[in-house]
Amino acid sequence: MTEQMIKPESQRLESLDFVRGCALFGILLMNINGMGLGPAYDNPTIAGGDSGINLWTWLVINIGFEGTQRALFSMLFGAGVILLSSRLEAAGRTDAGDIFFRRNLWLIGFGLVNSWVLLWIGDILYYYGITALFLYAFRKLPGRTLLALGLGSLLLGAAWSAIDARRLVNLHDKAQIASSVAEPARTPEQKQTIEAWAEKSSAGPPPPAYQAVRKQVTASYFSAQQELSGVIKHFQSWNLYRYFFDIFGMMMLGMAFFRLGVFTLEVRTRTYLAMISGGYAVGLTGNVLEARWIMDQGFTGLAYAQAAISYDVSRLAMTLGHLGALMLFLRSGILPFVRRSMAAVGRMALTNYLAHSVVALIIFVFLGYWGALERHQLYFIVAAIWAAQFAASPIWLRNFHFGPVEWLWRYLTYGKKPPFRKDVEAPPPVGAIPLPA
Repeated sequence: MTEQMIKPESQRLESLDFVRGCALFGILLMNINGMGLGPAYDNPTIAGGDSGINLWTWLVINIGFEGTQRALFSMLFGAGVILLSSRLEAAGRTDAGDIFFRRNLWLIGFGLVNSWVLLWIGDILYYYGITALFLYAFRKLPGRTLLALGLGSLLLGAAWSAIDARRLVNLHDKAQIASSVAEPARTPEQKQTIEAWAEKSSAGPPPPAYQAVRKQVTASYFSAQQELSGVIKHFQSWNLYRYFFDIFGMMMLGMAFFRLGVFTLEVRTRTYLAMISGGYAVGLTGNVLEARWIMDQGFTGLAYAQAAISYDVSRLAMTLGHLGALMLFLRSGILPFVRRSMAAVGRMALTNYLAHSVVALIIFVFLGYWGALERHQLYFIVAAIWAAQFAASPIWLRNFHFGPVEWLWRYLTYGKKPPFRKDVEAPPPVGAIPLPA
């Protein structure tokens, strides 16, 4: 399929929907671990199995997907900011800013429901809604400027990680020196250092503590909410500040890629080939070395902190490799059924994303499987969700204009009830493409 054949607007928007659908499925690869194993999300020694197929599952997922799907999601959100605002402004709407901010304030609300009602501690909607409020002022900047700002923001986030890692290494070194002193001769400061290191050195709770959490989470819905509330509060306060530059930077890159034609298949094929070859060369190498280091060091907190020094570079490179591969797949024109179905999944991204939380709530809280399944078994659930949404999304959109939550989001944003069924004429396509969940 030639570049000229891809130029029409409908094809360009389909590319965003397709990549969004792929990212939605990809992020479930990571989220399922937090949903089903909690604090054992990235540490197989805590729960889920740390040998055989379970260790291989951890290894493959960590090397191939850790952080990259969230990055793609964030990039697509940034692209959606330009798409929505430019459509509103082109239509001559004087309330474009009001619509944009109201839309994202409601997204924050959906995030609060996802975390506090559906009990998904790893909700991303809350982060996206707040971060988006800072993006509006940058929406008209040139692509290269957006690219520079995005990389600068990511650099700040990476520097923060490096500082955190260095502090932990320093604490480790001081604790080693303090431990070499006979216990009766240790100063109060040395004892405090040893205690602080004992608290920081673990990459997760010990088995008795983990089982206590599991008992609370599976006892009842309200017991689970009470147990998880502390984590949710931490994620929606400190973590928002801690990872703001990461999310903001990725969104800015997405805005840049939209402006520069990367997301709309307007760049040359060699650009995508360069993203694939360069991205995977750097990303795979870095991810393999990081995973190897963490395993060799016994999954300690120090090992994770040391691996985090190169994590941001490896993750960005892998994300670019994945994006290049997806765009090249679209340009090839092969498997049109897959392309259309994944685009439908992407058009219903908010509905499908929240559906993941609903399924997880039922299986892991109501049915009591939280912390009970092995890591590899979680991916049978992933496969089932994928199959259901891959089949159901295009069928739904043949009969309805929007996914159910997308319809509600649009209603709340515009204050006017949009048509739902396809037997009712659709509204003008101003801002009709949903932002990624």
